[in-house]
Amino acid sequence: MGADQALQVVLDGDDSGGRVSMNIKDIAGLAGVSTSTVSKIVNHKDADITDATRQRVLDLVRRYHYVPYSSAKPQTASWRIGVLLRSSISMDTTLDGIIKTAQAEGYGTLVFDSFSDRDQEEANLKAALEQKVDGIIWEPVGRESLTLKKLIEEEGVPELTIGPLGDDRSSLLSYEEAAYRITRELVDRKHASIACLVTPGRRMDSFLRGYRRCLFDHNLEFHEDLVFRQVDDETSRIMDGRQVTGVVASHYRLALELLQYAQSLHYRIPQDFSLVSLKNDTSEPLRYPGSPVVSSYTMRNADFGSYLCGRIIDTIGHRTTNPETFDQAFHLDGESTVAPPPLMRRKRIVVVGSINFDTYLTVPDLPRAGMTVSTHTYASTPGGKAANQAIGAARLGHRVSLIGNVGNDATADKIYGSMRRAHVDTTGIKRVTGRDTGKAYIFVDDRGESTISLVAGANATLTPADIRGRKRLFENAAYCLVQTEIPLDAVQEACRTARRHGAKTIVKPSSCTSLPGGILEETDMLIPNLSELETICPGGGTKVQKAERLIKAGAGMVIITEGERGCTLVTGKGHRTFPARKTRVVDDTGAGDAFISALAACLLDGVDLEKAIFMANQAAAFSVSQEGVIPSMVDRQQLECLMSRKEAPEGRGRAGVSPV
Repeated sequence: MGADQALQVVLDGDDSGGRVSMNIKDIAGLAGVSTSTVSKIVNHKDADITDATRQRVLDLVRRYHYVPYSSAKPQTASWRIGVLLRSSISMDTTLDGIIKTAQAEGYGTLVFDSFSDRDQEEANLKAALEQKVDGIIWEPVGRESLTLKKLIEEEGVPELTIGPLGDDRSSLLSYEEAAYRITRELVDRKHASIACLVTPGRRMDSFLRGYRRCLFDHNLEFHEDLVFRQVDDETSRIMDGRQVTGVVASHYRLALELLQYAQSLHYRIPQDFSLVSLKNDTSEPLRYPGSPVVSSYTMRNADFGSYLCGRIIDTIGHRTTNPETFDQAFHLDGESTVAPPPLMRRKRIVVVGSINFDTYLTVPDLPRAGMTVSTHTYASTPGGKAANQAIGAARLGHRVSLIGNVGNDATADKIYGSMRRAHVDTTGIKRVTGRDTGKAYIFVDDRGESTISLVAGANATLTPADIRGRKRLFENAAYCLVQTEIPLDAVQEACRTARRHGAKTIVKPSSCTSLPGGILEETDMLIPNLSELETICPGGGTKVQKAERLIKAGAGMVIITEGERGCTLVTGKGHRTFPARKTRVVDDTGAGDAFISALAACLLDGVDLEKAIFMANQAAAFSVSQEGVIPSMVDRQQLECLMSRKEAPEGRGRAGVSPV
């Protein structure tokens, strides 16, 4: 029997339950062609046969796994394709496309993972060749891997090299073009400061080329420091400093990480900056609860895998049914995170002052001279007026940067952690070698009244030069909150720097015996309690008269906080009192900080001054009804709930004020 007449196929599960052998005449009968036509096709001598006929015969061959024999030299088809990957994650859903197409064409797949190891790659390639695969799709580990091609050539097996080391551009998804297109999405929307978020991997170099090429083509300058490879505090610092209005990301999960981090710092997307990403064609849900779906281009990895498999099968079967290049169409999936750049970035609050580690001691009565008190109840927690006010403003939904010094000790780590959990920007906090973090010892009696002893520690080291060195944090600030538990020359420099950047200053004169005129002249709003007012403005006169003297010395206005009696607003045109909300006092330690942070937050929200003071009183009342300072800071939802229960009172007197 001739070689072309010895072709057989074994069919399992026929009607008789047996096994049927078919010769070339049976095959020809099934295909509706002559035996010579079948012979030409199976021996690859079919140049004069139509594609339709060739496909019909080969479909039967693949469906039933015909095995041709030759009396001289067996030439058997294994109906298997070897797939050698650089790593298990390197092909995304591309492998799904390869397997699906192979199965549809009657092929099985042998998949090998080199785990980016050169020796493992060589072992995998040899194993695939020993299995007599009909073709190989290969993603090399590195350039030196290409020397292994000689093993494939010696066996005469068709192969398609893919990935960055592929034979041609058709063997690599066009990440460069994708990066160019999503960068242009932002350029077309008039963005000029665009950052790039990319993670190391097979697409990184191509993505960066596309990003840079798009900037170049549109006359935009490339900055190396606008290329990020991870999301951290440095990302926030550079984005703020460069006034970035848009970000392109190479991976969707990286974009989600940036989205979550930005929202934790109270950025609004796309109001503050736009975000566009590449996304793989996965059915896996890709969003966090409450977060928008990131605007993206979907990379058709599965379709690309199908295309690659089709190409290798074309080579095996000596046919040309697939195009020479893969056509990846790009379109933007949604516009929820893209918009034109903001004319003005969202305003922030900057807080400058003391950062402490507080120790609370609960005692029956506050200690007096010659008196010894004991307690079995104490707690330690991050604190300090600046830290308290920063967290208070952040809880009310604003972007907050904290400026201050801490020691090079373990308590500093706890402070950093506490601030980050509260979503306060910590890039303005610096460690001072050789100094301890500031400490406060707070005694609270059964009536909720407190007295505080301070150990300045690193707070005493904050200098005007430190303020100037961190002046970038004042950019785009609406309000600057300052307390005088730091050196007064640093207080004055903070106020001066804030006003240079267009921010209004709110000063709390705590733990100081006097307030120099230079500070008052830089103060838009001074907020002392009665004791602090007496200290910085000694002598006769009522509280209103003392406040008027401070205004004549340079302060814009004065708000005197009076505990359970509320507060008094004094301006150059008059004064007005605002009663406090009645509540049970548990701990009054953080009332002033709660008041100030809520006042600044409400003013930044566009609330007029008198209503903002009323809301700040509500926040202070909430604070004294809770234990501790940081835990007692009201959040936006709690404040709105308090406001819904009580309308603003008329008050007494007239301050003659306008919105601040």
